Amino acid sequence: MHPYKAGPLLEQIIIPQDLRDKMTVEQLPQVADEVRQYIIDVISEIGNSHFGASLGVVELTVALHYVFNTPYDQLVWDVGHQAYGHKILTGRREVFHTNRTKGGISGFPKRSESEYDTFGVGHSSTSISAALGMAVASRYKGEKDRQHIAVIGDGAMTAGMAFEGMNHAGFEKDANLLVVLNDNCMSIDPNVGALKEYLTDITTSHTYNKVKDEVWKLLGKVSKFGPDAQSVVSKISSALKGSILKQSNMFESLNFRYFGPVDGHDAIGLAKVLEDLKDIPGPKILHCITRKGAGYKFSEEGNPTKWHAPGVFNKETGEIVKIVPKSPQPPKYQDVFGHTIVELAEQNEKIMGITPAMPTGCSLTFMMDAMPDRAFDVGIAEQHAVTFSAGLATQGLIPFCNIYSSFMQRAYDQVLHDVALQNLPVVFCLDRGGLVGADGATHHGAYDIAYMRSIPNMIVSAPMNEAELRNLMFTAQTENHGPFSIRYPRGNGVMTEWKTPMKAIPIGKGRKVSNGEDIALVTIGHVGNFAQEAILSLKETGASVAHYDMRFVKPLDETLLHEIFTKFDKVITIEDGCIMGGFGSAIVEFMADNDYHSKVVRLGIPDKYVHHGTPEELHIDCGFDATSIAEKVKELLNISTSEEQQSQSEVG
Repeated sequence: MHPYKAGPLLEQIIIPQDLRDKMTVEQLPQVADEVRQYIIDVISEIGNSHFGASLGVVELTVALHYVFNTPYDQLVWDVGHQAYGHKILTGRREVFHTNRTKGGISGFPKRSESEYDTFGVGHSSTSISAALGMAVASRYKGEKDRQHIAVIGDGAMTAGMAFEGMNHAGFEKDANLLVVLNDNCMSIDPNVGALKEYLTDITTSHTYNKVKDEVWKLLGKVSKFGPDAQSVVSKISSALKGSILKQSNMFESLNFRYFGPVDGHDAIGLAKVLEDLKDIPGPKILHCITRKGAGYKFSEEGNPTKWHAPGVFNKETGEIVKIVPKSPQPPKYQDVFGHTIVELAEQNEKIMGITPAMPTGCSLTFMMDAMPDRAFDVGIAEQHAVTFSAGLATQGLIPFCNIYSSFMQRAYDQVLHDVALQNLPVVFCLDRGGLVGADGATHHGAYDIAYMRSIPNMIVSAPMNEAELRNLMFTAQTENHGPFSIRYPRGNGVMTEWKTPMKAIPIGKGRKVSNGEDIALVTIGHVGNFAQEAILSLKETGASVAHYDMRFVKPLDETLLHEIFTKFDKVITIEDGCIMGGFGSAIVEFMADNDYHSKVVRLGIPDKYVHHGTPEELHIDCGFDATSIAEKVKELLNISTSEEQQSQSEVG
């Protein structure tokens, strides 16, 4: 049982059919209020969840499930930050308090979790393509009554894939597709770019809104025309095109019928509009104006970026609960990056900063504030971010392109074709490298070591601590090294005194951290700190454990590896990345190529998708936390645990 109580109407709703059967359209605003309050009640206490995005679409969510016959009608949420109300209305209210915790429900729509989650999401701008695929499949199967709805934010609409989907959808003129544009001028940070300006022009044009009001009065009468509804719709469509083409030509030019903008917080009005749109064939777009964090005073009036995922907060006062540590704490790696790039850019006028829509998340905001003409948020556009960086590099500049590891997957061809093939000096700072925790499988940075090390000309590195991150960033801009990848994890480092003098590291040069005689731990990146913890815990066993921090996956420090394989017949590689093709694989390849025959055990992320939990829980599950490393050392050295020794003495 849990302490969260639903309101009187929400209590009656287990699945959307209950909403449709038990509620009148006039009751929808109260249902929306109760859904919003339930989200506030739960998220304020459990924290560790997204917040503002879901509050902003409560009325839209209620209206969609009221009008459409979900799950038969297919509802696709883009990204999924905004789908909490959807989860509450689709059979998961009683487990909503487990959101984003190990063994609990996912923070994103997930097909294996519910039939109402028609498409698994987490990365942006996929909804239109997915919903179009569903619509074409329904057409092929003769399911002419089946509706397909993609709900996409204006931030996600900036990505190229959204336009690719719309371009194709406009050609499939008889596909039953409705795109709902949730326009709140935000993604996680404020939106940027020409599309944002275009949508703002639409929503603020007095002439356009006057015409829009007249058109919607006409559209509201459609249902009264019976068999003649199609001709009326055709006339309305002509009126739209003839009267407002100057304002809506971008969507109309893609063969989408454009409707709106409408108030995204008017549940009754939305229900009526959506009911009418069900009868209009072909691809169409409904432009809804919403407010991120709507309905909760403190998120509406506060910083939207802060209220995107505020953690635990006092729902009565809006005070976000911050645990004040008793002693100084190490900084987040992202903040070390943010401060260091400003420090470097002050010394090197060639340095530029680029991020695709994550300036706060990666801390490029520090450079954007200090040097606004040298730091760029390019929107949710990873492919563009990489090739834009390549263009800068051709002109003698040194771009630091900061992209989350899992988001960089979306720009792999650009890394290969536009950067590495031309051997351009683009520095890729891959934040969130490794297991990130509660965001789960869509956001774990599991694959960057493997996918970067296979690219010719690419330097692949990972720092063990904050000082090493600073040194690698310093090294990357000292001369033209070509493409240079630096990956680091989400969360805090290990050094309270981290602002150390920077120095260049020879490319491909690792280091010995601890001497030992029995076995070697060979690590890359932050997990080297887990190895140090393990070595400390093994002291009482008498095990003599060496530790090598390789720093670089490519090029490898072959001198150091020859030393390791000449001296040790037992080696454990440790990485916070996929075992398949990753750092451990590189070490084994070196061993095979040089005819060494040591026993090598690779620890890292196994060949499966790892779901959500805290990073610490997931490290244990994957077997490369400090305790698991120590246990593996004992196993290879045939050292009995204290429990085993006790058991053996009792038997004796």
